[in-house]
Amino acid sequence: MADIPESAITERFLAGSGPGGQNVNKVATACQLRVDVYALGLEPDAYRRLKTLAGSRMTTEGELVILARRFRTQEANRADARQRLNELVDAALVRPERRIKTRPSKAAKARRVDSKKARSTVKSGRGRVRLD
Repeated sequence: MADIPESAITERFLAGSGPGGQNVNKVATACQLRVDVYALGLEPDAYRRLKTLAGSRMTTEGELVILARRFRTQEANRADARQRLNELVDAALVRPERRIKTRPSKAAKARRVDSKKARSTVKSGRGRVRLD
């Protein structure tokens, strides 16, 4: 799990939509979590992956905005926002495996061409019958 400093996080609670009935209109339960990505001290490639994963949740100032309003209480939404932040940062820290290029062998190419020719003859035999 990523170690995110508290100084990089700011929280705001706002009136959210979702479950809660009339309570939603009265109580600010939705949690808006803002994280200064530069304060996380990520490597450049991890920062690039985080930016890609975050998409529209990343601002031009380098802030990651997560809005959690799934639950009815502030505490649950706060915990949900922090968990989603941790998952996002952890996913950005995983370096993708490099793909090793491979080429089909001559025999494999020949098998493919032979199967295509066989299929072609089967299909050509399904045409109209001509009486020449």
